[in-house]
Amino acid sequence: MNPIKTFKKGGVHPEENKFSADQDFPMPKQIIVPLGQCLGAPAECIVNKGDRVLTGQLIGTAKGFVSANVHSPATGTVAKVDVVMDHSGYYKPAVFIDREEQDEWAPGILVTDELLTDIKLDGKAIIDKVKECGIVGMGGATFPTHVKMMVPEGKKAEYVIINAAECEPYLTCDYRLLLEKTQEFLIGVKIVMKGVGTDKGIIGIETNKMPAIELLDQTIKAHPDLYAGIEVQPLKTKYPQGGEKQIIKAITGREVPSGKLPIETGCVVVNVASTYAIYEAVQKNKPLIERIVTVTGKAIKKPSNFRCRFGVPADLLIEAAGGMPEDITDVINGGPMMGKSVSVTSFPTMKGTSGILLMTLHEAQDRRQTNCIRCGRCAKACPMGLQPFLLHKVAKLNDFDETEKNHIMDCIECGSCEFTCPANIPLLDYIRYGKAKTGAIIKARNQK
Repeated sequence: MNPIKTFKKGGVHPEENKFSADQDFPMPKQIIVPLGQCLGAPAECIVNKGDRVLTGQLIGTAKGFVSANVHSPATGTVAKVDVVMDHSGYYKPAVFIDREEQDEWAPGILVTDELLTDIKLDGKAIIDKVKECGIVGMGGATFPTHVKMMVPEGKKAEYVIINAAECEPYLTCDYRLLLEKTQEFLIGVKIVMKGVGTDKGIIGIETNKMPAIELLDQTIKAHPDLYAGIEVQPLKTKYPQGGEKQIIKAITGREVPSGKLPIETGCVVVNVASTYAIYEAVQKNKPLIERIVTVTGKAIKKPSNFRCRFGVPADLLIEAAGGMPEDITDVINGGPMMGKSVSVTSFPTMKGTSGILLMTLHEAQDRRQTNCIRCGRCAKACPMGLQPFLLHKVAKLNDFDETEKNHIMDCIECGSCEFTCPANIPLLDYIRYGKAKTGAIIKARNQK
């Protein structure tokens, strides 16, 4: 086993709370499939009310370069094409499908549990298939994966890094996937390697997941020819170890330059769930229509990992995990560090729904804010080497020249600064605000 590595700048170690079990989740009679399931333009609906759709059938086509196709997670009839309030609290376009009891799969999709190891597609065809099947980053960012795999002319991918850190407290969906679909995942790694044109794949995983580390190591050693070029790199359990720039630094020692993409370091980083989805897309022609979702919290009766199709309302998953405890005051889409509080629990699950976290008043109550004491803890904790106390101040003053000068766009919004602040200042809220405004100014300037 390789020696344990980590990134050097900043980082924190929140309470882990990794205690979810696993099970499959039955689908409800009606599912709601949002058309905007990626970081980019929403898909354009290509079905109408009354249409019968098959499981895996394309129902929304990618619109623009940064966009992703959307497919039907079930067989049924389109009840309507309307809007639904998603996890963001905004109404977004969606397809409402009245589900039939039995799946009838769209033509060409291979429905089998057999492990398929022969990768027949070439690099370009792999990327085209990833695009066709609507694969996105399933760690939460939902950036279209085919775009990430398109190495720009003049650049070379030396490493494929699989982000298996899952450093966000409470979440265990990727961990369960590694344990249950080990070989399928590893074939997915080989597919990504072939797609970007490299023979080196590194799986970065935190040491609080030793059973997965050992299983991956054993499987690779048992099939040295099949998994040639893949190695497992244990990482120190530290947040945000799973940040794209942090995991590159930890594994390769290379640093992504400010304002640049990971390919500048010769790395392409892909999430665990996305890697497994790529295996299913390339080997079985199966589009991305389901994932594992962690439903958890200290007060939850049955913390669980549910394998569910997209479009299942979150409140049904909560009910299956034992129901909503009376003292819950905060429902979070994602984990406690980077997740967002939701105003409704009926939002439909989709490609980026990694977890649903329920927190009690004691855990989530607002803390009394006091004045900044200039302790510097936020700067020390920042994994990007920024000065959160300064970015908070200039963002609050709407001084966007200063936010840009002080590299606010480099912020990965991990929340380490706010986690360590003894004055309980909402640093991240103001930095997100400043980042959004600064990004809009930069975009408008570049379009002139």
